[in-house]
Amino acid sequence: MIHFHCDYQEGCAPEILARLQATNMEQTIGYGQDPYSQEAKALIAKLCGIDTEQGERLWREKDTAGSVHLLVGGTQTNTLVINALLRPHQGVIAADSGHINVHETGAIEHCGHKVMAQATSDGKLTAAQVQDVILSHLYDPNIEHMVQPGMVYISFPTETGMLYTKQELTALSAICRQYELPLYIDGARLGYGLMAPAADITLRELAALADVMYIGGTKQGALFGEALVVCNPKYRKDLRYLIKQSGGMLAKGRLIGIQFLTLMQNDLYWQLAAKADRQALSIRQALLDKGYRMASESPTNQQFVIIADDKLNELKTRYLFDYCERVDEAHSMVRICTSWATRDEDVNQLIHDL
Repeated sequence: MIHFHCDYQEGCAPEILARLQATNMEQTIGYGQDPYSQEAKALIAKLCGIDTEQGERLWREKDTAGSVHLLVGGTQTNTLVINALLRPHQGVIAADSGHINVHETGAIEHCGHKVMAQATSDGKLTAAQVQDVILSHLYDPNIEHMVQPGMVYISFPTETGMLYTKQELTALSAICRQYELPLYIDGARLGYGLMAPAADITLRELAALADVMYIGGTKQGALFGEALVVCNPKYRKDLRYLIKQSGGMLAKGRLIGIQFLTLMQNDLYWQLAAKADRQALSIRQALLDKGYRMASESPTNQQFVIIADDKLNELKTRYLFDYCERVDEAHSMVRICTSWATRDEDVNQLIHDL
């Protein structure tokens, strides 16, 4: 069985495994204060164009208000950030297809915050939508009886593999700053987004527009781990206290630090992401050439295709896809997902069998 089900089925990039093995018997201090974690955090801060000086200071002293924090998983990171930035009466504006709205088992609501989901056709929130939510709240006569919009959540890429343009992100950022709402970017698949040929924004430019974001590791070559980047100093105070309180501070913190240091050095992170995008676009072109209907214009590692059920049943004997929904009596939509570990020979075999 060949898996195109998701992008986190394999273990980790061989370079990470080799480095973990090589450092296995070293003794380091815990909770992310080890040299590997500190170097990784300083490097990420530098790549994002923020707090280079502070990043260097992390080597020498504990910093409870740092700009980069290493956490274990995406839901944990989303919950921590949203709970930290919102007051008890506030909610978070998100697309109705957003991960926090449909794929996190009500984790945000469990913390006492409403996800203020907005309908979208491509998973992308617009600046106009955000402004409408804010103004409809401000001018409602029952304002104090309603959940107050307190922040904006987007993912890059979206759950349907779509990309925000630099212009769209700039407009979103401007609206958020106009109304003093933090803009939080979920980057679980950030590399796949930034390395897509259609992307017109860089990591540094993205960090300049966001207040908080994270760089995904779990889906992009790490065993586990996400790098939380707090771009706006306003939101950095006491985050390490909150990470510890919520159970997010890994005692063996170096296990994440070594992984991100390996990924970010020598552009390994970006190389792995670019390869997955190339493979996905090869599959996409083959699907189009063979007359299949695409359900999304995704330029990233996630491709959504409508397939006749009889053909899908045939393919199921050899491939595992992510089933999305029934389209009509004879067709279904599935997601074909490549990853940092997808083999060229598997891509070629799929194209042949299509």
